[in-house]
Amino acid sequence: MRVLGLDVGSKTIGVAVSDEMGWTAQGIETIKRDLEQPDKDWDRIRSIIDEYAIKKVVVGLPKNMNGTIGPSGEACQAFAEQLKEKFELPVELWDERLTTMAAERMLISADVSRKKRKKVIDKMAAVMILQGYLDRTALH
Repeated sequence: MRVLGLDVGSKTIGVAVSDEMGWTAQGIETIKRDLEQPDKDWDRIRSIIDEYAIKKVVVGLPKNMNGTIGPSGEACQAFAEQLKEKFELPVELWDERLTTMAAERMLISADVSRKKRKKVIDKMAAVMILQGYLDRTALH
């Protein structure tokens, strides 16, 4: 069963998918959001869901370090609800605290230039969100 992982931001959506067995996450793209035409975002997500035969979606939930949910988290919760309604798939929220920073550190240690990091950071964060989810569910 393939799972879709999304790192939802105000300007971009990082996208990752699992392998068929649900063991590993691979980054596939970063969707540049079109705030004037949000249907373009949904159309692209629909085509990814269809192309990869997605059965579940995991959306990163940014929490504050004290565990509370701020405006970004509320926006992600609303996005997750819209996903459920539009695609009739199970959607789970996954605590994504520190994933973007961890992705940044990993890219820096791999000596990826600042310009290239900017292009892949959201996709990398989506991979880390989805891999964390897959690792956790494999243990249960």
